[in-house]
Amino acid sequence: MTNILVTGTSRGIGQAIADKLTERGCNVIGHATRALDDRTIAANFADPPAPQMLWQEALDRLDGRIDVLVNNAGLFEQNPMHASDIEWLDRWEDTLRINLTAAAQLSRFAVRHWQEAGRDGRIVHVASRAAYRGDSPAHWHYAAAKGGMVAMHKTIARAYASENILSYCITPGFTDTSMAGDYLESRGGDGLLRDIPLGRVAEPEEIADIAVFCAMDAPASMTGAVIDANGASYVR
Repeated sequence: MTNILVTGTSRGIGQAIADKLTERGCNVIGHATRALDDRTIAANFADPPAPQMLWQEALDRLDGRIDVLVNNAGLFEQNPMHASDIEWLDRWEDTLRINLTAAAQLSRFAVRHWQEAGRDGRIVHVASRAAYRGDSPAHWHYAAAKGGMVAMHKTIARAYASENILSYCITPGFTDTSMAGDYLESRGGDGLLRDIPLGRVAEPEEIADIAVFCAMDAPASMTGAVIDANGASYVR
């Protein structure tokens, strides 16, 4: 049975990923700021030691073996230019820590775990189209974090492919989650859909299908790939 740790599973994309992986017969441990059930570990990524605590507890629950890591947890909140200097910096640092630094810590633990055991492993990163096209004037921090995640993913893929430690990345556009819903409303609601040729935002289950493919089925030769899922709103 494949043992998988998925971060940010309390709702939306992360919840859909965990559900679909469970349906595939995987042994899935989820993560949220607060534990929702006995398959979810509580860890607040704003706290620097939290990713290490999460990794160790997940290992304990999965009998010392994690085969796949899915970095999905994220924070998406506005950081207006007119905020005070300290407020702006606090929001910047919180977003970078939760969206990027925690994913980097977990990825490092995963790579070392597989190297020490001499085993294959996979990491799936859920980034954003913001990594490539940027975001709103109130979301510099979010775009910077997701851009950093894509660069980190490519570095991992290049560095460890020879050890069959593989890395895949997904860059969704707007997705029908509570997080994206708040953003759509702040940017004009349905009028923003004119920017999406498909005419609608993605469903969490669509992004989850891609994540499950990367975690379970994608060929090794795809390592380093970035998969867009944005309804053709940004085509590279």
